[in-house]
Parts: sequence; structure tokens; C-alpha cells
Amino acid sequence: MGNSYAGQLKSARFEEALHNSIEASLRSSSGDPQPIFTQLYLEPEPFPGNIDDIKPKGELHGGEAHGSEITNGHLSNDLEELEEDDDSDGSSPPLPYLQAPPPDGCCTLDGFCQAGKDLRLVSIATEHIEVPAGFELVGAKSPSVPEHILVCAVDRRFLPDENGKNALLGFSGNCVGCGEKGFRYFTEFSNHINLKLSTQPKKQKHLKHYLVKNSQGALYKGPLICWKGTRAFSMTRIPSPMTSRYLQFRSPFFLFSAFAEGSASSAMHSGPPKKRHRSWHPNSLLPVPAVPVPVPAIRPIALSPPQPPAVGVIQPLPVTAGETVIVPDNLLSSSGVRPVILIGHGTLPYFYGNVGDIVVSPLLVSCYKSSQLTEKALETLGLNGSQLLCVETMALLTLQYLARLGPMQIPLREELEQIVLKAMLCCPRGPAISPSQLPWLARLEASVSGGSVQVVVTHNSLGEGISESLRSLTEGPQPQKCLPTYVVIICASKMSGNEFCVLVLGKYQARALAEGMLTTNEFLKEISYELITGKVSILASHFKTTSLGDNLDKQLVRYQRRWKGQVVQPFQSDVTEHIHSQEAANLLPLCFPIYPTQLSVARSLLSQVCSIADSGTQNLDLGRFCKVDFLVLVPPSHILVHQTAQRIRQSGVLVDLGVEDVCSAHQKSDKYVVRLDGDVHAKMEAFMRKVKQNPYTLFVLIHDNSHVDLTSALSGSVCHGELQGLADRVVNCQEVLDAMNLLVLQVSCFPYTLQTHQSRISIHNEVHWPSSESLGEQSPNELLYFGLRDYSSSLQWGVASPILRCDDAFEKMVHTLLERHPHLHSMVIRSYLLIQQYTEAMMALTSSPSLRDHITPETLAMVEDLINAPSREGSRGRGHMLLVRVPSLQLAMLARERLEDVRDKLGLQLCFAVLLGSPATELNLQKNFTMRLKAWRGCENEDWVPHTYEDLEGLPCIVILTGKDPLGETFPRSLKYSDLRLIDSSYLTRTALEQEVGLACTHVSMSVVQEPKRAMAPRESDGEKAPAGLNDGDELERPQSNGSAATRNSGSLAENGVSSSDNADSSQRPSTSTGPPDAGTSPDVGSASQGFKQECDSLESQFSSNPSKAPNAPPSLYSSSSSSSPSSSSAQRPSQSTQCVREPKPARVSPRTVIMSRAAYSLLAGESGSQLSSFSLLPHADVAWSSPLRPLVTPNLQGPEQSAYYREWTVARQHHADYEAPAVPHPRRLLLSGPPQVGKTGAYLQFLRILFRMLIRLLEVDVYDEEEEEEEEETSEVATLVKTQLPDIEEVRKMPFDPYPRDPKFKQASPVYTDKKPMVLTESESQTPAKRVTKSIRLSRFAAHNAFHHCEQCHHYCEAGPASQLSECTFHAFTFCSSMLGEEVQLQFVIPKAKEQHFVFGQQGSHLESMRLPLVSNKNPDLLKSPIFTPTTGRQEHGLLNIYHAMEGASHLHILVVKQFEMPLYRKYWPNHILLVLPAVFNNTGVGAARFMIKELSYHNLELERNRLEEQGVRRQDVWPFIVMMDDSCVLWNTHQPTDSSETSDGTNVSLKTVLQQMESTPKISLYAMCGTRRWSSGLARRSPSAPFSRCHLHDFVLLNVDLTQNVHYDLNRYSCEEVDFNLRVNSSGLLLCRFNHFSFMKKHIPVGGNKDFLVKPKLMENPTAISPPQYVCAPDSEQTLLDAPAQFLLERFLQSCSHRLFPKAVQNRSNPVLSIDSYLNISPEVRISVCYINSRPHSTNLNHQGLLFSGLLLYLCDSFVISGLLKKFRFLKGATLCVISQDRSSLRQTIVRLELEDEWQFRLRDEFQTANCVEDRPLYFLTGRHV
Repeated sequence: MGNSYAGQLKSARFEEALHNSIEASLRSSSGDPQPIFTQLYLEPEPFPGNIDDIKPKGELHGGEAHGSEITNGHLSNDLEELEEDDDSDGSSPPLPYLQAPPPDGCCTLDGFCQAGKDLRLVSIATEHIEVPAGFELVGAKSPSVPEHILVCAVDRRFLPDENGKNALLGFSGNCVGCGEKGFRYFTEFSNHINLKLSTQPKKQKHLKHYLVKNSQGALYKGPLICWKGTRAFSMTRIPSPMTSRYLQFRSPFFLFSAFAEGSASSAMHSGPPKKRHRSWHPNSLLPVPAVPVPVPAIRPIALSPPQPPAVGVIQPLPVTAGETVIVPDNLLSSSGVRPVILIGHGTLPYFYGNVGDIVVSPLLVSCYKSSQLTEKALETLGLNGSQLLCVETMALLTLQYLARLGPMQIPLREELEQIVLKAMLCCPRGPAISPSQLPWLARLEASVSGGSVQVVVTHNSLGEGISESLRSLTEGPQPQKCLPTYVVIICASKMSGNEFCVLVLGKYQARALAEGMLTTNEFLKEISYELITGKVSILASHFKTTSLGDNLDKQLVRYQRRWKGQVVQPFQSDVTEHIHSQEAANLLPLCFPIYPTQLSVARSLLSQVCSIADSGTQNLDLGRFCKVDFLVLVPPSHILVHQTAQRIRQSGVLVDLGVEDVCSAHQKSDKYVVRLDGDVHAKMEAFMRKVKQNPYTLFVLIHDNSHVDLTSALSGSVCHGELQGLADRVVNCQEVLDAMNLLVLQVSCFPYTLQTHQSRISIHNEVHWPSSESLGEQSPNELLYFGLRDYSSSLQWGVASPILRCDDAFEKMVHTLLERHPHLHSMVIRSYLLIQQYTEAMMALTSSPSLRDHITPETLAMVEDLINAPSREGSRGRGHMLLVRVPSLQLAMLARERLEDVRDKLGLQLCFAVLLGSPATELNLQKNFTMRLKAWRGCENEDWVPHTYEDLEGLPCIVILTGKDPLGETFPRSLKYSDLRLIDSSYLTRTALEQEVGLACTHVSMSVVQEPKRAMAPRESDGEKAPAGLNDGDELERPQSNGSAATRNSGSLAENGVSSSDNADSSQRPSTSTGPPDAGTSPDVGSASQGFKQECDSLESQFSSNPSKAPNAPPSLYSSSSSSSPSSSSAQRPSQSTQCVREPKPARVSPRTVIMSRAAYSLLAGESGSQLSSFSLLPHADVAWSSPLRPLVTPNLQGPEQSAYYREWTVARQHHADYEAPAVPHPRRLLLSGPPQVGKTGAYLQFLRILFRMLIRLLEVDVYDEEEEEEEEETSEVATLVKTQLPDIEEVRKMPFDPYPRDPKFKQASPVYTDKKPMVLTESESQTPAKRVTKSIRLSRFAAHNAFHHCEQCHHYCEAGPASQLSECTFHAFTFCSSMLGEEVQLQFVIPKAKEQHFVFGQQGSHLESMRLPLVSNKNPDLLKSPIFTPTTGRQEHGLLNIYHAMEGASHLHILVVKQFEMPLYRKYWPNHILLVLPAVFNNTGVGAARFMIKELSYHNLELERNRLEEQGVRRQDVWPFIVMMDDSCVLWNTHQPTDSSETSDGTNVSLKTVLQQMESTPKISLYAMCGTRRWSSGLARRSPSAPFSRCHLHDFVLLNVDLTQNVHYDLNRYSCEEVDFNLRVNSSGLLLCRFNHFSFMKKHIPVGGNKDFLVKPKLMENPTAISPPQYVCAPDSEQTLLDAPAQFLLERFLQSCSHRLFPKAVQNRSNPVLSIDSYLNISPEVRISVCYINSRPHSTNLNHQGLLFSGLLLYLCDSFVISGLLKKFRFLKGATLCVISQDRSSLRQTIVRLELEDEWQFRLRDEFQTANCVEDRPLYFLTGRHV
């Protein structure tokens, strides 16, 4: 095995021939052919970055050009300059060299050593320098003092001779300045002499000249040191830092395999490819030259701990004389084995001679490094420092482990680590083994191994034992003596203590270990090399004969002639029947459901995105996005691109997201999938341009199968025809990381390589597929996911024909061949054998039955099934797919070519297809097979060809799947066999092994899984009595699944995720192509629907069953979901594939059968507990374990725990994309992990859909949708007004005022008594209040928005610019005298600079004088005259304070009225708004106080503006007297235009600007006190238009004339119903209120802020208890608990709840209302106490109360206008009650006296109450009495 190069290249003719053969063999791969030596030696670097790789060309031809090239003056002169360059890859920058800091206090001066002694040649040329024997003086060059040469003494053995050869790698030198001796490392020496290097220290680079003495004895610069000779072996040198970062200690293998054939001298002229061992750590580098001189030893003790190194620095090692081992010539040829030396504990010798025939592996070295465990790691493992094992114990454990390994097992690092850990845990202080006991204990243990382990004990060095073992190997084993598998060499040295290593001599084990050291890329190169150079010719010639010894080709030709062009009839016949090929060629024989699991995963992803947005870190602002767009990145596979594009098409997601229309979605789906190949950069640039240009679209970059190629961009290269490092360049580029509107979703079935210590994905941003256990019970007809764990557990089923098998007969044949061909890679041998097996199986079934005994039963059964299945009854010509996995492209092409040729010669060319499944090429299928597929699909399209493997459903075929890794392609249901016999011990990482088996994973019928489980319950593995094999053709029909539903229903997604086509009877549910079980039988459809409705708030669920659906037509993979907008919800999407006629019985879907190699099988099966399972292996070749020992991985570890485990215990290797990842994970990156083929694509497409629905949901609002209480219409006089748009003042005056508050928001308020006929109360009205009805409405372009809205148009309106802008506001105090309060009030304005034009300032510019008002006469159509005031509290984020769009961007004056303590919050969210800040005394008041202050301020400002403008000649009455008072929840405005016909029109959205301009243009506007509009309800559209104008209550959105209402005030103490109170007062003052009925406003339901209830809690108690409204009042001076709430609030809430006790006669008594003077209070809405409002002012308009008997009297804070004479006008029922409310106790008594109430009312002392406040909170007092 290994790179055994067959001799040298002799001539130019050979070179030319070789060039042509390479070019031909590689022409089929996608990469362009490279230069010949790059191909021959398959260097990873695209171009060598140093002279080493350029110069040796001549020498590779036997040295003819050597002299001429080297002596050429130009070359020698340029050499020194070239050497100055760093030896890094041409493709990547050099790694910086991190120099250790110098010790404290030492000298760091250039030209001096750290001891402070001068080393410059000019200074010490004449001084006497002591040079020890064997040392030379040489000159070193320092980059910091290039003009000087520094003098050093270096051991001559480490310098080259005159031919530039024979320099030992390593270093030994002394400092001539201070005399310090024994520097063993050039790195250490360069630090000592202060070279101060920025690159890695190399003696070749920095030791330049020999120093010689002149005749005077002075030193001067002599000849250049000739490093060229050693450079001639550039391939065998240890690579430069950059290369070594990539190579990661592959050197031992590439060196030793370099000389497999031919001596060291011949090998000097040919260099092998560089190799990497996947588990050796980057800084463990082994320098080994290819020259017959001692080679530096490996010193495992010196290997640094397995933390990733800062740089790949090579540490040359010291030589100990005498420790050298000569590797015998022809070791491999003579012994048939290339021994592997497993590094143990101690110093390995230097090897020279035929070093290509040995391999040094550090596989187990980390197991012996427990001393390097950190304190934290020890604590995690439950260990302490005293429990660490000694060398002797570790040697014995190793020996014991090797002894119990089976003959076909190889040592695994993870297994030995667990043994060491268990030993530490179970024997904390066991008996210590003394060094002298080790040899005989070791021999004792070896004696029970049956000869497989041998112990060699030496006393000088390990080299002695290795040398002896190698020598005995070449002498050949004695006939009676069998070669041991392992030789444990123990050096029992008294000087250095015990050392040991292991020599692996077992042929199988040595080969497996050596091959396992190669990465996939490397062994594929090795295979290419063996094929290109013709090394396989011996093997190929062996397979030219059949197993019976006949010439294969001759037999096939003979058979072909016999049938004279006739072929086997493809179906409806036996293989013995033949028809003519022409005749046979003419024989002719999808909806998209979303499953519950996919839906739940999509929701998990969505909730994760929401939690990123909610985290408060400003990393994602979902409120700013109104669209979703996406791009899917897939590994470089054409088939995967088609497959993903097809999923996107079928899902309808492009239409649902609104990025494409129905017509273009089909053609353009390909644009949304990009392969990670050479073209990806251009496509990504275009995508990133789109991301930048659309800041309000949320883009999702989906990196599917993201575990494939995680090489970093720096160390990426062209590897085996594939570009590497592209994913890193694309997904981790700065643009992607910085884009705030881009989410990256990485999707993987093997996410382990993304879950290292340096992961870029936060562990909180991972979403894991739920396990089948967590899904609960499912119906027996449902499809169940059958994955890797199920395959492993299926071995316990005890069925005769298991679905996971190892072909032992094949393994035996392989074993024999491996022994015969030790020079070839085992995969080459396995491939040739596999091709022969399939070839002979075809022959045995057609022409040569005698071959049957020479074919393994597994192969024969698969081929027989392949050929015969289409002919079985009921199959309709459909058959099975057989998947053969051949990772090497060249071997796969060979297999395809050979099998096709044999098939055709046997006349089977129409029976089955042979396809090459290569990621680099499209599917290429013969025309007759394409015709057959089209006929089955009922496809009319002439041009249709299969693009994906799923398109091959039902076609009998062999697919030879090639490529380094499977890339996630989905296979059809008809795939029956997965042949993985080539996947062997080269696949020793978890990802590599599991992704191969993952090819077979799919969804199967539950019964298939449960039957064998039931069968195995009584007897665990009784093979004899087990049920028949699952794969027997007649027992188990394998369904075909590409047909779609017979007729396709609407493509809408029912909101619980079940598509309309999912309602087929569950008992007839057919198979689907992949994806979880059907959702139709989801047990809780209703609740699921509910949940989805809340989340997405989309259209009503559309459950439409489909009666015409064919009973067995299978749904394809995923369902199409609802469109995002109501308009397209019913659009039908055509089905992707038409129906196919099916057998009526429900199909049973069984798992695929997997046939594996022994090595892979034993890992998956975890056989007999002797070996680990795959989940314990290193998770991926690109990561390393972070600690030598770790806790065991348990097989039932769920996704999150597994992720936490890998994040703690693995680190990214140096070439991994995450190696230099930032310390903090990226906030907008998510990981979706789920098992292979489980339906992740459907889940992430559904995620996009519900993400969009959610963003749309953010663009939708819930508005109140409640009908007004209608009054009985009196139809007559309003007819004339129907058509008018503007009110006529005379007509409005004629209208009666309706005092009854009809708006639904007052449903819970007391009715106002009117003299109309009383309404009959229904029972329901008096019940508990129901939840207010809302309706979801899509925002229009005229909507008001909250702080979460962002768009390009209005960002200047609400968003602050640079940080400085926040301070660009001026604070202005504004003081005026309030007539109502009788005192001065000081308000504060916060005015942004940009809004100062709306105000008038004093001469100095700082004093605020007034707010500018326009003139009534101004006719400018664009002008909005009224300032808009919005009182707001607690809604700085959610209040709809952005009215830019509602105003159509027109200039307007908008003032937010806020409480003082909330001012900083509002200023933060609305930096560009004017704030009016109420005085601090109003911090606890209700909305009444804000309205009161707005009106007072506005009137005062009107007077100031009148005075100012009067001076400019303007009449006082010409100044505009109106303001708009608008709530912070008004969201949209509508117009309802009455139509001529009887049809009713739904309202259309209009802007607030339109509504205001129309109201402001009302004729004689100054005569109206208030104008407003009605509130919207969905019933407005259904009703015939009522009067266009009416006089009634106005609220929420009011145009208020502050001039006319100068003497009418809002009650500043009120918390509720302040608007009803104010409207009644305005109307009774004789002023006009006018409501414009053809306009309506919508109020958004905002659950936070606003005038919410105070939390009423006790003032002093620590633990608040629930307090009911009756406790809100108490007797004066009582001991009752005092409450912490405003007095007025307590009173209002008490009256609302308990007035039925105060006014018992008024309960449910509409005819006898409670008389309330000058105020309206809400009293007991539940029992509907009517209130009759009377205004006490003279000349007021009041209700005619003649003959009316009142049931009670309510006097609330009455003023001097209420006099006793007024009260005497009213008549009361006998027993009517009275309630008098006053500010304090004394005014209460005064009121009773002043109004002479005691004349008619009877009072008792105990009827006096107060609100439950303490004295400082100024409680309100009230007295109750009874009418006498």
C-alpha cells in the first residue's frame, strides 16, 4: 500500500506517453488537466511557491540537466534571493511566526546574543574563538541588521557537504559570544542570537556563509553554504509552515511510502505526493530526509499537547549517536507487509535506508498523554492528579487491548482511550508496577494472546528492538512459526526508565492503519496514481479470466454471436426468452405535503429567529422587513441542484413569498440554487448586491449539506478535481457576516464538524430534528423514518435476511487478494473484485450457470432481483435500483464501462440501465429508458429527461455513485440495495462512515419495523424461527412513488400544515418519495390549526377533501402552502407529475438493504461489545479531540447534548474554516440538523414560508371590529343629505343630538337617559363583559406605524441620524395661567431643530413665545392647518406615532403629549418628534388631565397668536382655532361612499391627510365646536348608508374648536369616560358636534400601555394581596388597609362595580334614571343604571324632565352653579338614594348645608365614606342618604 512509485522516468518518449495517458484518464473530470508533474505527484499546491519545487525537474529525469542548470550563473545568483521568500503555498499568505518573548532582563539588541555579547563579524573577526571538534564557524544573516554577519558555531553533521548533500535535518550549535553550548533547536538558537524573525526559523534560510581565516588569522566571509543538494529532494523535505498547516504531520507516511519499490538512491530522483494523517496533530512534525544518513527521531514526549498551535512551526530535534535503524531493502516485497510503528512512550530511532517500506503512526500517542490533562478536564472526568497512570500500566493496558482484538479488527484510538479512562476510574490507587516488573508482566499477558502479540525487550533503545524485528521479518518466518500481528517493543533502560512502542506486522492491520492515515482526498489521489502509472496491470490481468479459468471477453463475444442481435425481453417474460432489439425498444409500460414534524421543525426555526430578534442585542430587527428572499447553496453536484430546484418548484414557496409569479416560478426556481463550484463567486456577488439594495427584505442564505468541504479559504486548494474552501469564502466572508438583513441557515445531517470549540454557531441557535420517540404514537399505516440507529438496532431483529449485512464471502476473497498485492491500495483491489462479481453474476443468470458457485450469495441475489423484478406479476415492468458506491471517479468509470459492456454482450441492454452518478455530471440515460419513464409518468413533454435520481423511480438500474462524499441526493423509493463493500477502514471518522450508510435511510411502513420487533420480543435472536426475509420479492411489494395525486387540489396550505391533498383515507396512505409520515392522521388537527393560526394569522384554513383522488396515488414529498396574500389564496398550482395507475392494495414500504465491508459493519453493529460503535469515533477528519481522555459518548445522546459534548471535547484543525473563527458566535447564524433523508429541505422551505407569514403578520394589525348600537331610525328628513360630502350648518342644527354613547367601547358604560322610547334589555347584555372582537387587517400605504416600522421613505421622520442628533433638541418652558386651575402652569416643550419653524421665539431665540397657527382664509390645498396632539403613555414602542405615511409625507405639526417620567423613553424612540411634557404632578393622573392640558394650552396659544398676528393686520377671528386630538392607536382611515344602486361598498383606505383636509374645508367651519368620524366595523360595508352626518358623541379622533369651547373643560381628574362627559357638556352648552359618517377610523388593539389599570396594592404591606373594588372605600378614620392608588381612580372603579348598592332603585330601571348634575360618571354597567345628565349652567340645553321620577341623585364635586333651587325642580321616587362626593370632609359638610339637602334627604353617620387612601394622597369623601 502507499505511494509505491514504480521506478524512474527514463526518457522524453515515456514522459510524452505518460502525459497523454494522464490527460485521457482525467479528461472526464471537471477540472482542466494540470501540468504533468502536478498530476503525476498530485501536489496539493496549484503552483510551488519556492525554488525547491521548481528546480528538481532536471533531476527527476535521472539528473541529465543537473549540471547545466545548477551551474548556470543566473540560477546561483538568484538562489539567495529566492530563499528569502517564505516557503509557503503559492496560493496563500505565509503564517506569521510568533516568537517566544525573551526572558526578563536579557539583551535584545540586534547583533548581540541574549547574554549581551557581540556576535557581529566586524567586531570579533580578530578575536580568538574556541571551536569544538566537529564544529564549523558559519555566518548567519539577521533581517533586522542585513549589513552584518553574525558568527555561530554549528555541528558539521547538520551542514551539507560540497555537493549540497548529507546534511542531517535538525540542528546542534553553540553561541560564540557567551560560550553557551548545546542548542538543539535552531528556533531556540535564533532566539538566543536575537535574529528577530517574522517567519519560521530555518537554518537553510538564515545560515548563509562558511567563515574562513585569512593570512592574518582574521575571519572573513567565505563561500556560500551549499544547501542545494538537500533541496533537490524538495518532495521529501518537511514542508513550509503553510504547507505543514495543510499537511498536518503527514510526512512519515509520505516518506516511508516513497520508496516502496527501489532503493533509497533511486528514490532520490523521484518525490512522492505529500500525505496527511488525519489524527496527527499539526505541530507534531517529523523531519525525515530521503538520504542514507541517520534520520532525526520522533520524540513523543516532546510532542506538545493537542491544543491547536499558533503556527505550524517545525521543531528540528537533536540526534543521539547510535540510535539509528537501517530499514532493510525489499522489506515489503519479501515479507508482504509494510510494518506500521505505533508511537508509544519514549524516543523512536532515526530511520534510513528503505524508509518507504515502513510507516510511523501517532494513532495511539494521545492515549499516553494523560499527564497533559488540564485541571478542568480532570474534574469533568471525575479524576484527580494522583489517579494518572504510570508508563508501565499504560504499556500493559496497550498490550492487553491488542491481545483481545480479533483477527480482522484494527486498533482504534478512541477505544484505547476509553480503556485508559476506565483503568484510571476503577483503580484509583492500584498496586504500583515497578519498572523492573514490566518485561515479565508483559510477556505473561502476551502468552495468552495465542501468538498474535509478541513482546521484545531491549535494554539500550527502542531502535534495537525495531531493528531486530525488521531483520527477522526479511529473513522470512520459519515454516513452523507464524508471524505475530503485533510486536510490543519495551526498552527497559536503567537510565531513562521504561519506553515502549508497537510494531504492527499483521498484513490486514498494517495495511488498514497505513491507509487510514490518509485523508479521503489523499487516498483518492493514491488510487488515481496507481491507475495512471499502470501499477494495477497485474491485478487487471488476473481478472481477465473468469473464476472457472476461461477468458472472460472471449466467452462474452461467443454468447453475443449466439443470439445474433437479439436481446432479453425487458419485462413480461423470463430471461431465457429473447426478442429482436428494435421490438423491445418500443415496449412501453406530484402534490407537496408538509408533514407535522417538518412543520414543528419550521416553527422551531422561526421561534429561534424571533428569540434572536427579541434578545435586545440589535442583531436582527424583524420589524423593518416586509419581504423574504433566499438562496440555497449546495455542494457541487448537478443532481442535487436539480433536486433542490424541483423541491422549490413543487413547494410553491417562490409564489408564496411573492418573489416570483406563478408563470415565472417554474422557470426561475433554478436561480435560487447555487452549486459551490468555480461559478459561485459571480452568483454570490449578484446575491449580495441584491441584499445591499433591498435593506427591507430579509434574506436567508441556506447552506445545505454544510458539513461538506469545511476547509478554510486560506488552506483550500484544488483537491481531486474539486475546489476546496469555497464554502468558507462564501458563507464566512465579511459581507455576509455584516449584512443586517441576512440570516445564514446551515443545514446538515452530520453537523459535528460545525459543533467544535470554535463553532461560529451559538449552541442556542441550533434546531435539532425531533427523535421518533418524541413524536408519540402513530397509526400503523403511517410512514416512519428509518435511520442509522434503526439499521444498527435491526441486527437484533433476528430475521433470516437482515437489512444490514456484511458479505463475508466477499471479504475472504478480498483478504486473499490483499496478501497477493501488498503494493496496491485496498480499494483498487476491492473495486476490481466487485466488478468481477457483478460481471459473473450477470453471466451466471444468463449464459453460464456454472459460475453461480463462484459468486457471493449477496451479489447473486441483488443481480437476480435487478433482472427479474420487472417481469414479476403486477410490477408493470417496474424494477429496483441497485446503488454501488465507488468513491474513486476513475474506478467508477471503469466499473460503469465494464458492466455496460458485459450487459450489452449478454443481451440485457433493455433490462436495466447502468448509470454513473457523478456530482460533476448530469444524469445520462439511454433513450429507450427515458421513453419508459415518460410513459409511466404520463409525461407529454417531448424534451423531458430525468435530472434527479428520484426521476428514475421504478427503473431497473445500477447506479455507480462516485465522488469523495455523498452529497445529500435523495434516491427513489425503488432503491432496494445499497452496496457499500468498498467502504472500509479508510472511513474511520463518524461522518465518513455514517454518511455512506445514510444513503439508504428513508421512510418505511411502521408495520415493517414493528413486526420484527414483536417477533424478537420473546426470543432475542433466534434466526431459525424468524419471519421470512424482508426483501423477498413476492412477500413485499416495493411501491413506485413518482405518481402524484390524480387531481390536484388548491395549492393552499391548510394552516395546520396539512395540505388539501392530505385527506385521503389514512388506511390507503401510499408511500411518498421521501419525507416524514403523512400529516393526515395527525391526532390533534384542531389544536394544531389553532396554534398555526396564532402564529401566522393567515387565511382561514382550507380543508377541502378531494373525492376524485386516486386511492393509491402517493403524495410527492411536500405540500404547497397558502399564498401570502388573500388574492392569490385560491390560485391553483398545476401538479408537477401526473397520475399513474397503481395496484389497489396499499403498498408496504420496507427499508433498503445495505451490504457493507467487515470493517464498517463491525463499527455500525458494535459487534459483541468488543469494538466501539461509529458514534464514538472522531466526529470528522477536519476536527481533533481537544483532550487525550474524555467521557464516553452514549448512543442515546440527543441533538442538544451531543452538540454540547462535541463543543467541549473537539477543536477545529488548522485547515478547518472555523480554526480562526471569532470568539463570539455569529448572531444571525442558525444550524438545522436532522438525520439523512428525513425531510430537512421541506422543513426549511416551510420555515421560509412561515417566516414570511410572520413578517406579513407584523404588517397586519388587529383592529377592533364591533358594531355600534343602532338607534331606531326615523327615516324622512335625511334623504336630502345623502349625496353631500360637506355638512350644511343649518341642516346640522336641525338634527337632534343623540346623548346615548353608542360606540362599542362604551358598551360597559352607563347608558345616558334620553326621552326616546327605552330599549328593551336583553339577558345577554347584562352578563359579564365578553372579550372585545378584533379583526386582522393588512396595513395599507396610508397606515400609522409604531417604532418598529422602518422604510426608506420615513426613516428621516422617526429615526435619529448620527448619535449627535439626539442632543439637537431644544428644551423650552412654556408658562401660562389656567383659568380653570386658577394658577400658573409650566409645560415643557422638547423641540428638534428641524421642527423649530413651527414655533415663534423671542429676540434672543431662546424664549418660546407661541406655536404658529395658519389663517382660516388660507386656501392652499396641500396645507394641513390643525396641529395634531396625541396624548400617549406606556407606548413609546407600540404607539402609532409615525403618521408620515398617513399624512402622505405632507408637512404637518404633530405633538406627543407625555408624562414627565416617560419623556426620556419617548425621546429615545421618537427623536424627531415634538414632545409636550406634562408637569410632574400629572405623573399619576389619567387621560383626562392630558386632554385638559392640551385644550388649555391650545386656547392660550390661540390668544397669543391672535395678538401676534393682529399686529400684522390680521383679524382675530381669521386665526385658525382648531386642533386635532388623536389617540395613539388610530391606525387606518377609510371612506365609505354611498352608491346609487342597492349594492353596498366596502370602505377604501384613505389617508389621514384626506380626511383632515375634507373636514377642514367644511363651510362655516368656525361655527362647529367639534367634528369627528365614526369608528370602523366590518358591518359598515353591509349596511345601507345612513345619514352622511350626525350629531352624536365624538371620541378618539376629534377636530376641536378651542375658541368656541373656551369655557367647557375636560375633567382633569378622570381616568375613563372623560370624552362622554365632555361631549355632554359641549352639547348642553348649545354648541354643535358633527360626525362625518362617510369616514371611519380603525383602532388597533394594543395590549400594552395606554390608560391601563393601576395595580391597586396596599400602601405598606410587603406582599400584595388581591384587593376587590368594595375595599376601595372605607369609613373615615377606620383601621382598614390603605391603598397605593390615586383617589379619583379608586372612586371611579368603586362606582363602576358597586353602584347597585348606592342606587338600588335604579337597577335595571330604565324609566327612573339616576340624576347626575354637571358630570357623567360610569356607574355599574353590569346592571345598566341609566344616568340622566343635567347641566346646571344658565341658558344650558337640557332634557325635558317634566313628569320624570328619578331613582337617585349623584352630586360629583359640584361647583357654585349648583344651588338648592335647582335641585328642588326634580322629583324622586320614594326610597331614592343620594350620593354626594367632595374633595375633603369639610367641603362635603358645606355642600350639604349649602344645598339644604337635609330638608329632603335623610343621612346617618355611618353613611359617610372615603376612598381608601392615606391623608397625604388626599382621599375623596362621599356621603349617602335616602329620600324621605
